[in-house]
Amino acid sequence: MVKLSQKSVSWLVILLFVAGYGLLAQEASKTSGAAIFKNKCVICHGADGSGNTPLGKQLQAANFHSKDVQKLSNAELHKIVHDGQANMPAFADQLSDEEITQVVKYVRQLGKTPAAKK
Repeated sequence: MVKLSQKSVSWLVILLFVAGYGLLAQEASKTSGAAIFKNKCVICHGADGSGNTPLGKQLQAANFHSKDVQKLSNAELHKIVHDGQANMPAFADQLSDEEITQVVKYVRQLGKTPAAKK
């Protein structure tokens, strides 16, 4: 049987904790864009990002599958979410820059999937 010193065990516990925390944080960041989108954006842009909702149609919400949206840079999309544009409100007071970055990443994912017709 291998005998470990108390110091070795302490370092092992710390290492496992840090590794586990890193995995949890990484997993949370993967889902946070989707969760934020569901909470803040779906009402206008729809779950598929097409803007094909009653409110989205009324406000002419952007269709994330369109060439006009897809040609925008991540920085431009970030600015739109942060500052608002046309009928879209600003989210600077509701979301951190990191949360907006996660939403932009999620919008990019949505833009690569087939959309319902608007």
